[in-house]
Amino acid sequence: MPDLICLGEAMVEFNQQQEGDLYKAGFGGDTSNTAIAAARQGAKAGYITALGQDRFGDLLMELWRREEVDASAVKRDPAAPTGIYFVTHSEAGHQFHYYRAGSAASRMTPQDLPLDALRGAKVLHVSAISQAISETACETVFSAMDAARAAGLEVCFDTNLRLKLWPLERARAAIDGAIRRADILRPALDDARTLTGIEDADAILDHFLSCGPKLVVMTMGKEGVILASREARHRLAPHRVAAVDATGAGDTFNGSFLARLIAGDAPLDAARYANAAAALSTTGYGAVAPIPGPAEVYKFLRS
Repeated sequence: MPDLICLGEAMVEFNQQQEGDLYKAGFGGDTSNTAIAAARQGAKAGYITALGQDRFGDLLMELWRREEVDASAVKRDPAAPTGIYFVTHSEAGHQFHYYRAGSAASRMTPQDLPLDALRGAKVLHVSAISQAISETACETVFSAMDAARAAGLEVCFDTNLRLKLWPLERARAAIDGAIRRADILRPALDDARTLTGIEDADAILDHFLSCGPKLVVMTMGKEGVILASREARHRLAPHRVAAVDATGAGDTFNGSFLARLIAGDAPLDAARYANAAAALSTTGYGAVAPIPGPAEVYKFLRS
């Protein structure tokens, strides 16, 4: 049985290569990336979503089999497609172009939740993207969080903000509802500033902790990471690497952090490990392919 259950939308990715117009096929979807990252660190991970009854859905099922992510709770919808997206790169950074309207995952409802999949798990992980893809998906996320809490699971929520998917005021309302259901909160600093209207990092952490989460792990890009609870705060410096693509780095952090927590690490040790894993994931292209395993992470930490 999985210890970590992730819920959301998985997609097939086409990532622009340095040659220009060539695109390499891969996989994405923040919560799927998180499940894979956790599995690569040795955690027992499972995934809940809906896919189209199409080739792209088949590719994702094959991916989860290879990565040893339990996909037994995944629904196949013959009336809707699997989402895809393209990643392009320029001097301004990487841009995402999504083709996910009406996707199978966006049609998920609370009635579709396989609640048996939560039985025996330790952590549920969801994100704001899982909420943003449709109103019914948003309600499904809330229902999953409520069911997980009732079953005694820890709930981790990533505020992953995508304003192309929904207006800010709606995002704020839905994300606030999720934050108040979360035990572990995973914001990025830029998203947190947009959501709260607060600039100072410590004031943002004060705000989030007052909403109910026991632990806030805020990634800050080139400024590193802050791990905060009501009792203490720890700042972790960023790692210097030859980064080429930051796609999925936050998801690698999430999966690695949760895997180490489930393995018994203290939160600070888990955050140090995840900080290194996320840095390493930026040295290759795509959201999934560059996710490191434990041997690479520990070697990097020792160096």
